[in-house]
Amino acid sequence: MQSISAKEAKYGFGRLIDLARAEPVTVEKHGRPVVVVLAIEEYEKLREIANEAAAPASARVKRPGKSGGTVNT
Repeated sequence: MQSISAKEAKYGFGRLIDLARAEPVTVEKHGRPVVVVLAIEEYEKLREIANEAAAPASARVKRPGKSGGTVNT
């Protein structure tokens, strides 16, 4: 993954887009990574993976209900 400064990203936005089409690019501010820019195709893959991972978890959620125990009369 390539890294560029925020200043480079600002003044070379077209270059940033070109780089991000090939691979994700980390944009750094004051030497610290702050964002990642990636191609839309890569973003869509990540969203699909996240949605698939979330689906089984939601199916396992147990809802509170009646226990089916005996009733004393």
